[in-house]
Amino acid sequence: MVKLEDAVIARFSSQGMDFEVLVDPELVMALKEGREVDLRSLLAVEKIFKDARKGETASGESLLKVFGTEDTLKIAETIVKRGKVQLTIEQRRKMREERLKQIVALISRRAINPQTGLPHPPARVEEAIKNAKVGIDEFKKPEEQLPTVVKAIQPILPLKFEMRRIAIKVPAAYTGKVSHVVRNMAELKKEEWLDDGSWIALVEIPAGFQPEFFEKLNDLTKGEAQTKVL
Repeated sequence: MVKLEDAVIARFSSQGMDFEVLVDPELVMALKEGREVDLRSLLAVEKIFKDARKGETASGESLLKVFGTEDTLKIAETIVKRGKVQLTIEQRRKMREERLKQIVALISRRAINPQTGLPHPPARVEEAIKNAKVGIDEFKKPEEQLPTVVKAIQPILPLKFEMRRIAIKVPAAYTGKVSHVVRNMAELKKEEWLDDGSWIALVEIPAGFQPEFFEKLNDLTKGEAQTKVL
């Protein structure tokens, strides 16, 4: 549960009434992104207010009328998802910086420099975004903002998005942990288990992600994995 002094107000208005909760600003972003959040940890106080600053709580009648329930946690979730959160300037700055890092990571992993065939370093991508003066929305998911950001920086930074198909063969000694990791890192197109226990697979990954993918495979198999770009 967030401390009262660190909480911010989330407000939702409906049918001429205001409903407020005191929430953790960091967990607000996670909830708005659709991630699972412990709602009790989200709230500083398990109460629904009509005016949090004055400490005035909302009546049960008004809660039933607007939300159809008096369940504090369910109502709080609705208020955060559908309402507005009053963040300080510093809180917004920190959240925008975090969102920027996530967008930079996406571009660095998915795109390559068409002149070299290699991904751009994150620092170069971030510099291009700042030079292009792209507005980053702290509440929008990175994926949603990607098309706008890419369009804005392409005149500054040459980008090419392409997918790579890679054939993999992993010795039997490493198949358990490797197959699990590969499924999380890449799109599995085909797989086959050979008589000797080894595992072969055909996967698809963003071209810019290839160096990191190969490095992970080598670490997991002590360099014994065989790979081929198709």
